[in-house]
Amino acid sequence: MSTHVLDSVTGRPAAGMTVALYAEDRRLAAGTTDVDGRCRLVEGATGAGTHRLVFGTGDWSTAQGRETFYPEVVLTFAVREPADHHHVPLLLAPFGYSTYRGS
Repeated sequence: MSTHVLDSVTGRPAAGMTVALYAEDRRLAAGTTDVDGRCRLVEGATGAGTHRLVFGTGDWSTAQGRETFYPEVVLTFAVREPADHHHVPLLLAPFGYSTYRGS
């Protein structure tokens, strides 16, 4: 399980953002994006079911000297093939965001 956060204001990676992975209400892992905006949270399978990524967008925006409409972004997704690698990127803007299932 990994993620990648891009700051669409600057067109650069969002380094230093906290990310946590949950399965239902159980926290599986947490980390911080590296200089390339990437964070690998789990090396192996996560298990099937509903998972959430919680991004600390508010704290990150404050550290960048910016305001944000979204103090956190929560992406909920279904893992149907636990053995597959799941990569869920976040494209971040001050008043919006988007995501997709990456590879």
